[in-house]
Amino acid sequence: MSPLNVHVNWFPINGTVKFYKYHKGEHLVAFHPKSSTANERTTLVVKNNNNAVLVRQIAGAVARRIVCFAKENNKAIQGEQFGIIKFGSRVDIFLPLDAKINVKMNEIVKGKSTVIAYFK
Repeated sequence: MSPLNVHVNWFPINGTVKFYKYHKGEHLVAFHPKSSTANERTTLVVKNNNNAVLVRQIAGAVARRIVCFAKENNKAIQGEQFGIIKFGSRVDIFLPLDAKINVKMNEIVKGKSTVIAYFK
């Protein structure tokens, strides 16, 4: 995300937050390949009866403030806010292997309106 993007993060599916962890780390630029594992970040897993989705907020070189309201055992409602990354950065979403991806590489997506994937 650039500083011009919306930095609010929303739950991708309905379910329950089954895992939450804050990871201290560096502040490499968000597009750096190692930023997913080296940078400051939060990781959460939302699970429902059918699927589990891992969402990771990653701070970048400019964005040094991650706010995550979600905690373990919280109810997750698709489209409701779970956090914000102040001044831009990156959010990774890990989907089940059998999910049907609905976007193309480098496509610009918009929160709460772009359908990223469908579950089988």
